[in-house]
Amino acid sequence: MISVLIADDQPLIRAGFRALLEAEDDLTVVGEAGDGAAAATLAADLRPDVVLLDVQMPGTDGIEATRLIAADPALAGVHIVILTNYALDEYVFAALRAGACGFLVKDTQPTEPLRAVRVAAAGEALLSPAVTRRLIAEYVATPPAPAAPPELDALTPREREVLVLVAAGMSNEEIAGSACISHTTAKTHVSRILTKLGARDRAQLVVIAYESGLVTPRAGQGSKPR
Repeated sequence: MISVLIADDQPLIRAGFRALLEAEDDLTVVGEAGDGAAAATLAADLRPDVVLLDVQMPGTDGIEATRLIAADPALAGVHIVILTNYALDEYVFAALRAGACGFLVKDTQPTEPLRAVRVAAAGEALLSPAVTRRLIAEYVATPPAPAAPPELDALTPREREVLVLVAAGMSNEEIAGSACISHTTAKTHVSRILTKLGARDRAQLVVIAYESGLVTPRAGQGSKPR
């Protein structure tokens, strides 16, 4: 059973998500919050598998709530999915940097929230290649001068290659095909990269890859390794 906490300042939105999620045999809603501060408190108390967190709320917003949750080592198993009204909401990248594993547009098909919760609970990132490219092009095309974290030096050449593929939004299966390695090997590489870079999940690997300058965005194209 996957436990979910819903945080949105609109009661109708919360009720809609609750009804949708609880109609599934493997999903259960363990709590609701109307603002970010309450969401962070409930996350600490309830330890849900997934938090559906609205990015724009009064008081403590979704970004700050994400930081609060991600900063607590005891909540390392809590996966945050940001709820946004637009696919390129100006706050989305900041939320990913803060520790969210991906985002979900509210105006979407009913099946998408169900898939999002299950993908997040499995520790995967909710960033398709197309969305990743658009997000990066919009908000990271002109970043400040990149500064590679010292931990990047700990990566092997193959791990750097895999990190570039992760930054393109590829799944483990797609990475395996692109790098001509097995699915298990791809999964192992990603796990080791997460550990070496101290990242919570794949979404943060995307952020690190671009902020460090390991890859740079090219208009209309995928990631370009450096």
